[in-house]
Amino acid sequence: MSIKVGDKLPKATFMTMSEDGPAPVSTDELFAGKRVALFAVPGAFTPTCSAKHLPGFKDHKADLEAKGIDAIACTSVNDVFVMGAWAKDQGVSDEMVLLADGNGDFASDLGLELDATGFGMGKRSQRYSMVVNDGVVEQLHVEDGGDFKVSSADYLLEQL
Repeated sequence: MSIKVGDKLPKATFMTMSEDGPAPVSTDELFAGKRVALFAVPGAFTPTCSAKHLPGFKDHKADLEAKGIDAIACTSVNDVFVMGAWAKDQGVSDEMVLLADGNGDFASDLGLELDATGFGMGKRSQRYSMVVNDGVVEQLHVEDGGDFKVSSADYLLEQL
């Protein structure tokens, strides 16, 4: 069963790339006392993720903040080194935090896992966006199949 509006996020530890190398960060650190726009992509460096999804959130940081968002986070079932390289490639610095869900545990715990084995990509995360308020899901927008509509920064802004 998939997470839904009103549910508390499951506890998880992600890896992020810091100036000193890989560093763990927990859901408590990320979401406690904050209103966070969290979005998930099936994979770093994939076409839609790199050309539209991440750039949309990066470009709309100020707009999201103006609507009460304290932070932006992106998660993907990739390792921390891939996420670090993707952040550099996309010119991401302090606009958002990129969260490596290396084993896909968070995606699975949310019930938003994607089986991309048919494409040689293994288990991934579905594409979605959500607003998390103090660890509780306030909004959730999960894409159908290969769509890119309801998980975009533009769509999320319209809902705030």
